[in-house]
Amino acid sequence: MQTPVILPELGVDAATEMVVSFWFAEEGEDVLEGDRLVEILAGQVTFDVPAPQSGRLVAVRVAEDDSVRCGDVLALLETEDEADIEI
Repeated sequence: MQTPVILPELGVDAATEMVVSFWFAEEGEDVLEGDRLVEILAGQVTFDVPAPQSGRLVAVRVAEDDSVRCGDVLALLETEDEADIEI
């Protein structure tokens, strides 16, 4: 199952330009829930966006230096659906 990584509301003015500053993980890497995935620069403040779930980063949708807005899909994670887990 694929889970989108969405840029959350960061509490900054809507007019503030937000830019992808740095990716902490690359496509194909496994990440754990809460791991830092991407750093966002909003004015003079940086925010880290964490992985919403554990999984594999399968698609980065925005590159470093790209402008983004709250609600944008930044990446996709391939996660295990409970039905796929063997007991």
